[in-house]
Amino acid sequence: MTFFEQYGTFAIAVIVGCLLYAVIMLASRLMRPSVPSPQKLTTYECGVESLGAGWSQTNIRYYVFAFLFLLFDVEAIFLFPWAVIVGDLDATTAVSPTFAVVAMFLFIATLLEGLAYAWKKGVLTWD
Repeated sequence: MTFFEQYGTFAIAVIVGCLLYAVIMLASRLMRPSVPSPQKLTTYECGVESLGAGWSQTNIRYYVFAFLFLLFDVEAIFLFPWAVIVGDLDATTAVSPTFAVVAMFLFIATLLEGLAYAWKKGVLTWD
């Protein structure tokens, strides 16, 4: 298979997927019942009528905690490709296994330094 034939196969799969999506959405629109009412247009959340204004002030600590979680979660994803690649390294590769291990220890040390800083600042305390 040539380079362009591979992309042609991919393009056909994308087009078929988009057409299938369009057909399913059109069939759904045609077959569903449509009985609009004012009660259906009201805000509904967890079976409880919404009260008050939609705006409320949230403590910044929740955002910082969520940001730290995402930061460490995304950085932990970098460990998986490293773990796969480090097993294939040997003396003949451009990068030595020792360099890869040292680089990962530096990466983890940077993560731990950030965690220690957040802990020292009291960001992780949940009051």
